[in-house]
Amino acid sequence: MIQIISQFAKITRIVMPCVYLILGSNLGNRLAFMVQAKNKLINLTGTIDKQSSVYETEPWGFVHPNKFLNQVICMHTILEPRNLLVEIKKIEVSLGRTKSDKRYGERCIDIDILFYDNLVMQTVDLVIPHPEIPNRRFVLEPLTEIKPSLIHPVYKMTAEQLLAACTDTGEVTRIDN
Repeated sequence: MIQIISQFAKITRIVMPCVYLILGSNLGNRLAFMVQAKNKLINLTGTIDKQSSVYETEPWGFVHPNKFLNQVICMHTILEPRNLLVEIKKIEVSLGRTKSDKRYGERCIDIDILFYDNLVMQTVDLVIPHPEIPNRRFVLEPLTEIKPSLIHPVYKMTAEQLLAACTDTGEVTRIDN
């Protein structure tokens, strides 16, 4: 029976899309919010296959005294991109995130879809791959940690190459491994 379950898990990972997400938090118990978000992602959307270390980073795009904790995870999911986004938004709200008029700002939890397999799509509320990946060191450092050879489907560069070319000078400090 265990062998059958193991084989099913291997087959499922092959056919389920691979998704890279970034989690971030700069309010309250930042690490607890990220752990809760990962648990909810597992329960609602799929399995986490890899996760980067947690990084402490300066806010990007705005000024705030609280630094962020950020982490990139790789997971497989049964959800299509739009359904995944809907579930992510539900998770954020369930953890206390409120809507803001500001594009960038403080938040107890933020979950962004970075990549969904090699998909390239643009709708009003969802762009994949995330358009700011090449500009954000706080995304590229943890992404490079878990998958340096990941190729950006638009720029045709690896995560490692994008990190080397990134001009973001924000402080990104690895706080665990």
